[in-house]
Amino acid sequence: MKDEQLLERIAINPKIMVGKPVIRGTRLTVEYILNLLAHGETAEGIIKEYKGLTCEDIQACILFATKSLEDATFMPLIVETA
Repeated sequence: MKDEQLLERIAINPKIMVGKPVIRGTRLTVEYILNLLAHGETAEGIIKEYKGLTCEDIQACILFATKSLEDATFMPLIVETA
């Protein structure tokens, strides 16, 4: 699936979840899905828990985050010194 097709699965509407990006047709935020993944949940587990979600929805969340960070400068939380 092309990037554009995946990103069409993400919606931003100020009337839904205070304008946070959500999976289209749901109130599940991209942030929430990424947080689940970051804490060890699998895409399969998320899909099983939230009926109607697809693997492509999870991929869309990851792609949205990737695109959002492309032009961001990242500062590590802990700076190690040699």
